[in-house]
Amino acid sequence: MTTPRISVIVPAYDEAENMPELFAELAATFEAHDLSAEVVLVDDGSVDGTAEAAEAAAARAGFDAAVVLRHRGNRGKTEAILTASAAARGEYLVLFDADLQHSTDEIPRFAALLDEGYDLVAGRKVGRYEKRFVSSIYNRLARAIFRVPVRDLNAMKALRADVLGGLTLRHDWHRYLVVFAHAEGYRIGELDIALHPRRHGTAKFSGRGRILIGMLDLVSVWFQLVCGRKPLLFFGTTGLALIAAGSLTGLVALVLRFGFGLGYRPLLTLVLLLVVGGLLLFILGFLAETIAQLRDEIEELKRDRRT
Repeated sequence: MTTPRISVIVPAYDEAENMPELFAELAATFEAHDLSAEVVLVDDGSVDGTAEAAEAAAARAGFDAAVVLRHRGNRGKTEAILTASAAARGEYLVLFDADLQHSTDEIPRFAALLDEGYDLVAGRKVGRYEKRFVSSIYNRLARAIFRVPVRDLNAMKALRADVLGGLTLRHDWHRYLVVFAHAEGYRIGELDIALHPRRHGTAKFSGRGRILIGMLDLVSVWFQLVCGRKPLLFFGTTGLALIAAGSLTGLVALVLRFGFGLGYRPLLTLVLLLVVGGLLLFILGFLAETIAQLRDEIEELKRDRRT
């Protein structure tokens, strides 16, 4: 079998209704643009027969280059992307949602930018859409914190396969793929793409709870990138600041006690709290440094294994 140049990665959860149109349009795009491509779809624990619908749709579309994988339960979009990428054979990976809110004709446009030398190309949704306000706030925060050269972190993306292989993504961290790639020094591009209304089914990532989760993930990723590599800078600096504050408070207590004959037990309690808390944070920083060193050694072993 000829090795495809492009692997279209499709995470799918309860998207059976979209499968016929998805595979028909992918097949038409591949043929119209003469693309050497395959489709790797992961049914992420669907209960509506998405995998079976995908296999039937691929057969009807005459789609030979299609792989359908299954998760026994709903593990999340990040895990579905990683499962698909492990089975993908293409040099380029295109992350494409099963809801068809992006056109399959965008795929060759992304591939063209990768041909120009970009390592990752992020799409930027244009036009009006339901979650535009929340999305704009989230993206502005991400740009300000991580200094990424793109304006939309959570849309269609394409990247070289070795980029994803060199990153470690936790649950729900697919939306920070651009952030991690930028931190590793990869060349990032951006492409304006249209966002179309969902044709069938319901949105899987909605609700106010997603906003809170997104903000907490933002803090977690920031800590991972900024403090995770040198945790003693964070814990040690904070610990030393608390110890210094405790020492200063102790001096004030001594002056008040022996200079003015005033004694304040709350001040002594505060001194103990600040000094002990500072020492604990400093010790925690040393332990975190040891963990960070072990993590770096594991990452180096992974790189050697891939090489």
